[in-house]
Amino acid sequence: MTTTEDRMMQIFLPDTYKKTRELSSVKTRFVYYTTAETAACILRDRQIWMRNTAIMNDYMEVEYGFECVNAAYKGDPGKRFNAELDACFPGLSVEARDHFNDLLPTIRTDTYITAVSEHMPSEDEHGRLSMWRAYGGKTGVALVLNGDVFFSESNVLNVFSIPVTYLRDFTSNFENVAENMKREAEFIKSSDRGLLKHMVFIMLWFSVLCTKHPGFHEEKEWRVIASPKLYPSTYATPAVEVIRGMPQTVLKLGLQNHPEQGLVGLELPQLLERIIIGPCESPQVLYTAFHRLLVEANVPDSERKIIMSDIPLRHS
Repeated sequence: MTTTEDRMMQIFLPDTYKKTRELSSVKTRFVYYTTAETAACILRDRQIWMRNTAIMNDYMEVEYGFECVNAAYKGDPGKRFNAELDACFPGLSVEARDHFNDLLPTIRTDTYITAVSEHMPSEDEHGRLSMWRAYGGKTGVALVLNGDVFFSESNVLNVFSIPVTYLRDFTSNFENVAENMKREAEFIKSSDRGLLKHMVFIMLWFSVLCTKHPGFHEEKEWRVIASPKLYPSTYATPAVEVIRGMPQTVLKLGLQNHPEQGLVGLELPQLLERIIIGPCESPQVLYTAFHRLLVEANVPDSERKIIMSDIPLRHS
C-alpha cells in the first residue's frame, strides 16, 4: 500500500484501518467454525469455497448494512459528508453517488464471502460455545488460522479481509469521515479526483457488506470478500457445486502462496495453527481422520495440532 493509499484509508475507513493495524501488530489469529465435512474438504482439496451472499443467511445482513448506510447518507450526516467532498472537488458527491448506485446491482448479485472470527487465546482448548451452536452442527470443527495472510498488502488475489462493524446506524461513521476530510482537505485536493471517487466507493462498499446488528458482536467476525465482476481474480475461480441440494456458483480460492507477487502464508503448513474438534459423539474418529489429512497436507507436528473440545454441549 502506497503512502497516499494508506492515508486515504485513514481518512475514509478509520475504524477498519485502526483495527487492522492493531490486530496485525499483536499477531491475531482467526478461526473458521464449520462442519467436519466442510473442514475435511478444505484440507483435502487445499481450497476454500466462497459463497454468494444472495443464497446465504448473510444476504439479509448485507441488506441490513445497506439500510444503515442509506439512512445516514440521506440524513444530515450524509449531507455533511457530501459537502466536504464537493469542497475538495466540486460535483464529486453526485458523481460518486451515481457510481455506487450503478454498481449496487453487481454488489448484490456478485458478492462472495467467507466469514471467520477473531480467535482468543482463552479459546485454544475449547473454542467458543456460541459458535459451536451456530455453525458446528452435530460434528463441528474449528480451523484456527495464523493471521499474517489476512493482513497482507499483496493484491494478487483481489480478495479483501475486512472486520465487521456492529452498529444500529451509520451516523457517527459519516460524521467522523466528514471531520477527517475537513482536517485533510489540502491533502485530498492535491490527490487525484479518480482516486478519491474510488475511495468513496470502497468506503460505501465495505460499509454495506460489513455492518451487522450489535446483537452479533460476540462473533468478532471478519469477512473475506470477493467480487469477480468488480475485481477479477486469476486465483478465485467460479464453479457450480451442489450444497444441501441447491446447485449454486461458488468461488474456489486455492490455498497456495504466490511469493513472486508478495503473498505468503496461505498454504496449509503455514496457515493452519490448530484444529479444534467440537462437541460430538465420535471425537476420536474425527481425530484420526483429521490427523491423516494433516499428514497428507505436510502440516508439521500434526498430532499436536488437533485438540478435542470438552464443552458439554448436547445435540438433539
